[in-house]
Amino acid sequence: MIDLYYWTTPNGHKITLFLEEAGLPYRIVPINIGKGEQFQPDFLHIAPNNRIPAIVDNAPAGGGEPISIFESGAILLYLAEKTGQFLAADPRVRIDTLQWLFWQMGGLGPMAGQNHHFVQYAPETIPYAIDRYVKETARLYAVLNKRLADREFIAGADYSIADMACYPWIVPHERQRQNLADFPHLTRWFEAIRQRPATVRAYALAEQINKAPVMDEAAKKLLFGQDADTVTKA
Repeated sequence: MIDLYYWTTPNGHKITLFLEEAGLPYRIVPINIGKGEQFQPDFLHIAPNNRIPAIVDNAPAGGGEPISIFESGAILLYLAEKTGQFLAADPRVRIDTLQWLFWQMGGLGPMAGQNHHFVQYAPETIPYAIDRYVKETARLYAVLNKRLADREFIAGADYSIADMACYPWIVPHERQRQNLADFPHLTRWFEAIRQRPATVRAYALAEQINKAPVMDEAAKKLLFGQDADTVTKA
């Protein structure tokens, strides 16, 4: 049984996508980040960066004590290695998958996240910041679109953890001020993943868990007001 500490964000969706695809038994432990549940001591013991998602594998390979993992990329890699799924054994395909996984972790996720912040949540309109991150998001979409021009999925013919990492960050494309019609290969890939039964199940689950996805002012203050004291006083 996998315990998944989860909230309905793109990074959270990555893990439900994997678990639903792999058919692993798991239990969701909701961590409502808008209410500060990510600062609870029990959660910080598992995820010291006070961010979701995190998992605890209560039945790790080889037995022994449960293993806890935080950071969505590390979780995807761990689960792929645990199950032997969605990460090829062939070294060339494997490294292709991993480099695109890290591309998402280092590029698409952070840049789209800044896009979300300045377009949707910043208390004042800052044209330079909006222009900067909307353009950088578009550049990253174009990189992915070009990659998908001659292959079905990011690492080739097979669906992988690289696709699971990237897809949830494309879902809110309208909020990122991106027009999918400008990226036809990306659109074809996006629609194929959107229609997968496991994807449908993962996003239906999210709707059940978070019935009020709009962030209020209290949640914004909590999420965007963290500093060093947040960590030292936790």
